[in-house]
Amino acid sequence: MADTSVYENPLLSRYASRAMAENFSDDKKFRLWRKLWIALAESEKELGLNITDEQIAEMKKYADDINYDDAHKFESEVRHDVMAHVKAYGKQAKKAAGIIHLGATSCYVTDNAEIIVIDDALNIVLEKLVNVMDKLRAFALKYKDLPTLGFTHLQPAQLTTVGKRATLWLSDLEMDYVSLAHLKTTVKLRGVKGTTGTQASFLDLFGGDGEKVKQLQKKVIAKLGYDKVYGVTGQTYPRKFDYNVLCVLSQIAQSAYRFSNDIRLLQHMKEIEEPFEKNQIGSSAMAYKRNPMRSERMGSLARYMLSLPVNAAVTASTQWFERTLDDSANKRIVIAQAFLTVDAVLNLYLNIAENLVVYDKVIAKHIAAELPFMATENIMMECVKAGGNRQELHERIRVLSMQASKNVKAEGKENNLIDLIKADGMFAAVKDSLDGILDAKNFIGRSPEQVEEFIAEEIDPILEKHRDLLGKSGEVRV
Repeated sequence: MADTSVYENPLLSRYASRAMAENFSDDKKFRLWRKLWIALAESEKELGLNITDEQIAEMKKYADDINYDDAHKFESEVRHDVMAHVKAYGKQAKKAAGIIHLGATSCYVTDNAEIIVIDDALNIVLEKLVNVMDKLRAFALKYKDLPTLGFTHLQPAQLTTVGKRATLWLSDLEMDYVSLAHLKTTVKLRGVKGTTGTQASFLDLFGGDGEKVKQLQKKVIAKLGYDKVYGVTGQTYPRKFDYNVLCVLSQIAQSAYRFSNDIRLLQHMKEIEEPFEKNQIGSSAMAYKRNPMRSERMGSLARYMLSLPVNAAVTASTQWFERTLDDSANKRIVIAQAFLTVDAVLNLYLNIAENLVVYDKVIAKHIAAELPFMATENIMMECVKAGGNRQELHERIRVLSMQASKNVKAEGKENNLIDLIKADGMFAAVKDSLDGILDAKNFIGRSPEQVEEFIAEEIDPILEKHRDLLGKSGEVRV
């Protein structure tokens, strides 16, 4: 049971997934530190330094057996987390104590580990993003030809389809995917650079042999599963990378925010609802309410994410020469919370997208209330084809439209424009064909074809590339 006497981060206790929380755990971080120390020692040995197999074997023995009590004790004494863990590791791997962290600066472990953690977090985001895209794909195809009112300025406009509207959400996510995929190609480790990035300590270790220093870096990053490293750094990896990461996360949050707002508006109109569970309560006072809780939560979390890139921008802007430490405490909070937030947002997006409820009869009712006004041009053209005068017809439709509008707005009655047209002799030529003219599918343009083409040409290739990741569902914990 949680300790209720102290603040608990709701991103961990309520919103984000276990997988993302574990990715940013101290346990993963310190295991990575030990993996980095082992990779460094192995590579230094392979290049001729006096390090034994026995020492490396002992380091590997304790790679995942972290003596946290010792580390905490040492840190309280030395006020330096990396040196505390060097000492704790050396206390276990006694024969290797003298060669752990040989030639390295603290950022060798902290920065390389942070990049690996970020890279792994991006993989979690990628998996959830393509799964959301897959859910919206299915929804868009299912409702590709279901007419619905389009809205511009939140006022009824030309018809679209429910599926076509879903492709707008999907298109946003496609752009996010492209940004995320590109970001993944830019991931590089800091590498083995030394205190100020000059590799001076390693050059000393290898007696001035610069080629061996270059080989050392290649060996180390290869052992960690990477092949790219920053060509130059100060003491840290470039903090602009963090800004780039948060910008991509912000883009995803923007797309989710837009979707959540649309669903909230549609739920207000009773056209489409997010899932509502059997025992879910919408209001403590109003028992009938079905509040869009998931969409509201998505927007709330997304709003927080949108505020974070500026923080990373300030950090990147205020690096002093080879480094300053005023980013450290900040990064511990911002990077992890950004990923936890987007993870939570995508969990909600997944849950909503695969469980949307469409009320087609309500949608049809709303169309019926507005379509007569939109159909007047079509009605007029059919009358012209039958020999009518375009200008006279236009004026008559204008007068009848004003009467119908008054009936709706001033009297609170139904739109009776079609009845008025049927009763007017000027439109006798189309009286019997009005129902066909007013078929909503005559007003949706190429919406169904656009849905099919967009999905086949732009979305399916992405989903096919990641088909091994598909099939996931979103969890709403509370």
